[in-house]
Amino acid sequence: MSTALVCDFKHLARGDVALVGGKISSLGEMISRLASQGIPVPPGKLVVCWRNGRPGARPLPRRAGQSVDCSSAASGRLMRRPPSPPPTRSSRPRLGLITCLLPSGPARRLRIFLTLALPASWSLGVQQMVRSDAGGSGVMFSIDTESGFDKVVLINAAWGLGEKIVQGTVNPDEYQVFKPLVNDTGLVPIIQKKLGGKATKMVLGRSRHQPTRNVPTSKAERAAFVLTDDEILALARLACTIEKHYGCGMDMEWAKDGITGELFIVQARPETVHSRQDPAVLKTYSVKKKGRALATGLSIGDAAVAGHLCLIEDAKDIDRFIDGSILVTVATDPDWVPIMKRAAAIITDHGGRTSHAAIVSRELGVPAVVGTGDATYVLHTDQEVTVSCAEGDVGFVYEGVSDITTTTVDLTDLPPVRTNIIPNLANPSAAYRWWRLPADGIGLARMEPNRQADGWVPPQTGLLCRQARPRPGGLCATFFPRPTIIRLSDFKTNVYAGLIGGAEFEPLGENPMLGFRGASRDYSPRYRDGFALECRAIKQLREVMGFTNAVVMVPFCRTVDEAKKVLDVMAENGLRCGEGGLKVYVMCEIPSNVILAERFTEHFDGFSIGSNDLTQLTLGVDRDSGLLADLFDEQDEAVKWMIARVIRVARERGSKVGICEQAPSDHPEFARFLVQAGIDSISVIPDSFLAVKRHVVDSESPEHSLRRYVCKTCIYSSSPHFLSVSSIVLFSRCADLAMAAFSSLPSGISIVFMIPFLPRTTGRLKQQSNSGWKWLTGLTSLLSKRIEAQILATTDPVPNGVAPLVVKMVSALSLHSFASS
Repeated sequence: MSTALVCDFKHLARGDVALVGGKISSLGEMISRLASQGIPVPPGKLVVCWRNGRPGARPLPRRAGQSVDCSSAASGRLMRRPPSPPPTRSSRPRLGLITCLLPSGPARRLRIFLTLALPASWSLGVQQMVRSDAGGSGVMFSIDTESGFDKVVLINAAWGLGEKIVQGTVNPDEYQVFKPLVNDTGLVPIIQKKLGGKATKMVLGRSRHQPTRNVPTSKAERAAFVLTDDEILALARLACTIEKHYGCGMDMEWAKDGITGELFIVQARPETVHSRQDPAVLKTYSVKKKGRALATGLSIGDAAVAGHLCLIEDAKDIDRFIDGSILVTVATDPDWVPIMKRAAAIITDHGGRTSHAAIVSRELGVPAVVGTGDATYVLHTDQEVTVSCAEGDVGFVYEGVSDITTTTVDLTDLPPVRTNIIPNLANPSAAYRWWRLPADGIGLARMEPNRQADGWVPPQTGLLCRQARPRPGGLCATFFPRPTIIRLSDFKTNVYAGLIGGAEFEPLGENPMLGFRGASRDYSPRYRDGFALECRAIKQLREVMGFTNAVVMVPFCRTVDEAKKVLDVMAENGLRCGEGGLKVYVMCEIPSNVILAERFTEHFDGFSIGSNDLTQLTLGVDRDSGLLADLFDEQDEAVKWMIARVIRVARERGSKVGICEQAPSDHPEFARFLVQAGIDSISVIPDSFLAVKRHVVDSESPEHSLRRYVCKTCIYSSSPHFLSVSSIVLFSRCADLAMAAFSSLPSGISIVFMIPFLPRTTGRLKQQSNSGWKWLTGLTSLLSKRIEAQILATTDPVPNGVAPLVVKMVSALSLHSFASS
C-alpha cells in the first residue's frame, strides 16, 4: 500500500531536497527562514507519496500534516489524476510547472510542482498562484549572468506569466541595479533600464481545457516598462537578502500580482555557472580582421568562435544538425538540448538573457547571440561566420572567419606596484568583463558614444533617444569605490556634422583637430544646452545614483582663461569643484598645459596626459598623416621633456597626474620612463593591462627605482644638486646599482655629493662613512668627463630626503662658503 504525507511549505527547508525536490525545498526555506526578513513567498502545501514505506530521509515534523492512504478517496479530487512530469527547461529534467484549474472557477489558480525523486516515490506541491497574468513576471539574478560581476542585480521582466521569458519567445525588459547602494533609500542606483519588445504575453485561459493562452500586447504595453523604479529597487533588495542567506549568487523568479500590485518571489536556486569558475583566472578573447556584421543580439558568455552555420527552424528537423556547426533557429526549448550540446555556438531570433537558449548555452559554456530578430532570415546553412560574444553585452555575427586570440592569465601572479595601472573603457557594456582586474579605477571613460550607429544625435536638435543615452553608471560600478575618470565629450566638428541632423547645426571647420572642440565648445553659447545635458547626466550619476567616485575631466583646454570659463558653466549646472567631493581634472594635451602647469593646478585637481595630441602639437606633426608617420614619435626628447615637466609640477603641487594613451602598452621603455619620472597612474586599454603591469613591475625594481630617485632629483633644475650619498647607498642596498644610476644621467649636470664625516664615531657608522668616501672617489673619477661632480663633507649625518631642502637653503651661496661653514 502507498502512503503519503500532506505538509505545509513552512515546515520544509533546503535540507529536504532528497525528500521533496529542489523547488519545493527552496520555497519552504524562504517561507520558514526569510519571511521574517520581508521575503514575500506565496503559501503552499505538499503531498509526498511513497510506495513500500517512507525512505530514510529527514522525518518531517508530525505537526506538518497527516499521513493518508494514496489509494483512498481521502486524498482529494486533485490527487485522483496525478499529472505526469511535464517538459522542462535547461538541464533539470525532474522539475516542472503546471497550471491547474480548480472547480471553483477561473479566478482561482494554483501552481503545481511534481517531483519524481525515485521510481517508487513522488511529491506534489500546490501553491497559491500570483495573478501575474494581469501584471508581470520575470527572472532575476544576483550577479551579472555573463561576466559573473557580483555587484549588480540583473532583472528581466515581461507582461503576463513568466513562461514566455523562460521559453525565450519574448524579448523582455532588462534592468541592472548596483547592490552596494541599493539599501540607501535616498539613492536610485539603477544602472540600466533597457526596453524590451514584449510583443506577446501569456495569460490564463478561459476553460480547464485551455489553462493558458498567448495574446498580443497592446502598443501601450510595448512602449512601457513593466516595473517602476521603486519596484525595481524593491526586487533588488529582495535579491540581496536571499543571496546573503544562501551565501552565493542566486537565480530567482518573481511575479507581480496585477490585482493587488504586490511583488512575490516564486523560486530561488543557487547560480551554477560562475560559481564553478576560478575567480583568480581571467580568460579573454580578442577578435581581429572582422568581416561585415550580419546580425546582432544579446551576447551570452564572453567567447568567440568561427565555423559553418546550420539553420534549423523546427525541432522535428534536429536530425539534420551537423556536429560542431553553429546552430541558427527561432528559439529553443528542452527538445533542442541534445543538439545544443553538440553546437559550437547558438544564434536565435528571440529571447533574452534568461531565455532557455541563454540559460542552456551558459551552462554548456557555448557562446550564443540571442534576440537577433532576423537571424533565420539573413543567414543560411553552410555559411562561414564568426560569432563574437567578446565585445560587451552586444553579440555580433560577422561574415567570414576572423582571427580569434585567446589569453588566459593567473591574476594571483601579479605583484603590487606603486604606479597605478588602470584601464581605459570606452564601451560601458563591456566594463563588467574586466571587473576581476586588480585595477585602481578607470583612467578614461568617454561621455560621447563611439559610433553614429549608437543612435546619438547632436543635442541642439532637441532629439534624445532613451535607449541610446550614455551609461557611465556601469563604468563607475565596475571598480567602485575607486575613481572613474569621465571625460566630457570631445567630438570634432566633422564628427558632429556626421551625426543625424548634425550638418544643420555644426559650423564648418578647416582643421577640425584644432577647431571648435573641447573646453571652447563646452562654454560656447552654441553648445551651452548640449553641455548642460552632460552636466545633468554627471550630476544624476553622483547625486541620484550615488556614484561619488565619478571624476570629471575637461578635454582640450587651451588657456587658463578657458579653464575658468568652463568651470563657471559647470557650476551653473550644479557641478562645483570640491562640493560633495567632486574632483575635476584636465587633459594635458597642449603645450600651454605644460608651460603654465603651475597655473592650471590652481583650477584643477589633476592632469591626464594625452600624449597623442601633445606629440602632434609639440612636434607640429599631423597625427593622421601617413606621409609624416615616421616623425610622429611619443618618445621624442621634446615630448618626453614636456611629460616629465608636468609630472614634476603636479607632484610639487600635490595634484594627481596620469597618462591615458597607448604608448606605454606598445613600448616598455616608455612605460619605464613614466615610472622613473614619478607618474601616479598609467591607463591603457584592458587588453594591454597585464603587459603594462609587468613593464611597471620591472621598472620599479631596485635598479630602476634608484635611477628614478636620482633623475627626479637631478635633471629638472639648473642649480647644483646636493645629494646625501649615505642615503643613496643605503636606499639601493648596492653601490653598483647606484653607480649605474648616476652613469645614466645626461651630461652637463652639476652635482655636489654630501657624505657624513664622523671622526669621533667608531664601529659600523665609521665603517659606513669610510665606505662612502671610497665609493665617491671611484664615482667622481668615472663621471669627471661628463658631469661636474664635487665632494662636500658635513659634520652631521644627512637624513634621507634632505637634498631638496639643502638646494633651497644654499642656492645663493658658493660651494666654498657652504663647505667652510
